[in-house]
Amino acid sequence: MDKNIMDSNSPKSMEQQAATTKIQIYPTPDSGISPFWKEKYERDAKKYWDVFYKRHQDKFFKDRHYLDKEWGRYLTEQGRKVLLEVGCGAGNTIFPLRATYPDVFVHACDFSQRAVSLVKSHKEYTENFINAFVCDLTSDDLTEQILPSSVDIVTMIFVLSAVSPEKMSSVMQNIRKILKPNGLVLFRDYATGDLAQERFICKDQKISENFYVRGDGTRAFYFSEEYLRKLFEETGFGTEEIELCCKQVENRSRELIMNRRWIQGVFCLRANNNECGIKPILFKESFHRKSVKNEVSVRVNTETSPVEVDISEGVAMDMFGVSPSENEVMDISFGNLNFKINVVSKEYQHTCKSTGLMLWESARLMASVLAENPSITAQKRVLELGCGCAGICSMVATHNAHLVVATDGDPRSLNLLAENVAKNPTTRPNKLLVRMLVWGNDEHIDAIKKVNEGFDVILGTDVTYSCEAVMPLFATAQKLISCDTVVGEGSEPALILCHILRRVDEPSILSVASQYGFKLVDRWPSVEIPSLSQSIVRSWFNKMDLRDKYKLPSTALSILYFQRA
Repeated sequence: MDKNIMDSNSPKSMEQQAATTKIQIYPTPDSGISPFWKEKYERDAKKYWDVFYKRHQDKFFKDRHYLDKEWGRYLTEQGRKVLLEVGCGAGNTIFPLRATYPDVFVHACDFSQRAVSLVKSHKEYTENFINAFVCDLTSDDLTEQILPSSVDIVTMIFVLSAVSPEKMSSVMQNIRKILKPNGLVLFRDYATGDLAQERFICKDQKISENFYVRGDGTRAFYFSEEYLRKLFEETGFGTEEIELCCKQVENRSRELIMNRRWIQGVFCLRANNNECGIKPILFKESFHRKSVKNEVSVRVNTETSPVEVDISEGVAMDMFGVSPSENEVMDISFGNLNFKINVVSKEYQHTCKSTGLMLWESARLMASVLAENPSITAQKRVLELGCGCAGICSMVATHNAHLVVATDGDPRSLNLLAENVAKNPTTRPNKLLVRMLVWGNDEHIDAIKKVNEGFDVILGTDVTYSCEAVMPLFATAQKLISCDTVVGEGSEPALILCHILRRVDEPSILSVASQYGFKLVDRWPSVEIPSLSQSIVRSWFNKMDLRDKYKLPSTALSILYFQRA
């Protein structure tokens, strides 16, 4: 074998490589949303909006009474109008229109079943004048619910922004089928440069150009005048009006000036490829300024151009200093140990830059194992790697360990962990230390060594999800594991990893472990491997299945038990 190849694969060479290579475990500020989440947001779009309407019911958006002021002239032209409201939501457009124009017939569709149910349960709903139905305009044919070429006006109010840009053209083609020749689309939606877009950029929630995900999983696209005009004209519409509306809101108490921007327009379905000829194309920019003091409801009224603005609840709260809570408290029990753990709520977890702000199933399993088998950590020095904000393994271990050091590389996770430790009386804080530790960072490792030179038990739950993290993980464990023989379970210092296999397979983990002087002694679930002669881990599960006892949902969890080779 070539000597250079042997040298490059030696533990010393691997350690040097880990020290010289920059490992980015946490996402960079401009990394955007991962492909996995992009696909999930698209696939589960209906689910996210169903959850949205389950949570907010009809209390989120205000009724849109401004439609009569903005577009009343199109609704009062001769003849009874047939209208389609796309993305009807809870009916905030339908019912104000019906109140003002009682003769109008409204088709109303939304791809959220819960939203349509809210419309049908409204006290003003009547099948004689309203036809509400579930429809995904990106895939369902509107002509299955509405006769072709039978609708005079389609309203699209803050709805197209929820559709992937790649599918917007197919939505417009779908709408064309049910519009009469010279039928109109009345459009209002978010514009580029809006305050909310700036917030999304700062929080790294970008899916694609001008397309972002909110904390609750719903999405928002921000339109430029050029993009909107091109979208409609390429799908057979003429542009009758486009108006870019800008409003400055001043929060005097916080000394902030915030810009809200939206775009609205009127588009006409060309008949025989001719322009509709209703009126000349108009483009104007409306600018308003309003000074407020911690008001959530914002309306701007002027003599020449009355305007009422839709502002989503979350954006408005952030604008005016009242932020919705992104955290939730979880009650967790292991035997007679009860904990209240503050974590990022599920609806915000997918936009976190850190994986440490939530509670993983592997941590719950390992904590239950420690609670049921106190001899694992009894009178030992315990180090937890990548404990995150919950730190429940460390908190359980404090009840019988000599010392516990809980570590993570994310400052926000550590701050939340410190809060969780302080508010749980069942934890023994005098035995538990919280420290910063980025794997492979010599300064952090040296600081941990000053607390304790070597640890009898090193724990890690769901810390092998990233290929880039495995090598520095084992390099760090190698430097911090004790060199002394310990009394009790396993007799030798141990590195215990509990995980669900993700991007990294177990052969790769075992290969890196071997390079850093660790051997696999036992594992669970049991696998018949001749070299695994001990039954340390398997004995933890002899009495009962902890997954059933503590209602752990996954059967893919596994535990690897390493000792020094």
